[in-house]
Amino acid sequence: MTGPVAVGSAYAGQPARAVRTVRAGWKAGVALVVATVLALLGGCGVPAEDQPRAVTPPPVPFPSTATAAPTAAETGAVTEVLYFSRDERLVPVIRRADQVPALDAQLRALLAGPTPAERDDGLTSALPGAFTSAVVELVDGLARVTVGLTAVDTGRIDGRLAYGQIVCTLSARTDVTAVLFLEGGTPLSVPRADGSLSSGPLTAADYAVLINPR
Repeated sequence: MTGPVAVGSAYAGQPARAVRTVRAGWKAGVALVVATVLALLGGCGVPAEDQPRAVTPPPVPFPSTATAAPTAAETGAVTEVLYFSRDERLVPVIRRADQVPALDAQLRALLAGPTPAERDDGLTSALPGAFTSAVVELVDGLARVTVGLTAVDTGRIDGRLAYGQIVCTLSARTDVTAVLFLEGGTPLSVPRADGSLSSGPLTAADYAVLINPR
């Protein structure tokens, strides 16, 4: 077995000229490697600098190419259709939910109005100020909506849109065939799209000319 080799022992007993030659060749090789590395750095666009300089880090958090996780409203298993208004027209809005909402829950969502994102899209609601209250029950496919009317005539001219929002929203459900409005237990005459009054059951067809498909 060969024992440890001391540094420089490879040159022991060699003539001085040979040692100098070997060392000179080694230094030339090192210089060549350094020159090659500098050339590669220059080719990569990294400039050489005489003095060190401070490096400013990018603002945090760092940019990411990953897409944001969808909200629950975007990933629900079922759709919920609500009708709002824009430019004197009825506009359907599709929201997503984990399950089919109850009839009264869908009416409450409609009465709550558009979300901030929907408002940014120009959507509004004709319902605020139209009623003091509104409740709904489903009887053999007929959505019976009992409303409390405002005591003072505010001169509203968007009554067609207000009633149309409710009719189109509720009749978009598979369990609703028509919508009937009542006040104090008595059928209420409400305006249809053409301005005529009706105290009977209404469907989306009664407001079709006002519907804008987005």
